[in-house]
Amino acid sequence: MLERSEVDKVAHLARLTLTDAEAEQFTTQLGDILDYFEQLSELDVEAVEPTTRAIDVSNVTRTDDLSSYPDLEAIFACAPDQEDDYFKVPQIMSES
Repeated sequence: MLERSEVDKVAHLARLTLTDAEAEQFTTQLGDILDYFEQLSELDVEAVEPTTRAIDVSNVTRTDDLSSYPDLEAIFACAPDQEDDYFKVPQIMSES
């Protein structure tokens, strides 16, 4: 059984401010979810293959064909600063 103090602790760690009504509601709802997981743990899944999805899905992606862009000046015209064939950007890390 989930305790109200545990919900308060999680809310504090997540930097959430809950009203008393919200905390009570979450205590009940999260307790129900944990009870359901407890029921699931009683199932015998020894013969079940591990899966990441219930159905077989694959990504449809295009091939990544590399080609050079003929007009480098057009690309560098969009950059605020450049040096030779490189974009110059502000330093974001210290050298130490």
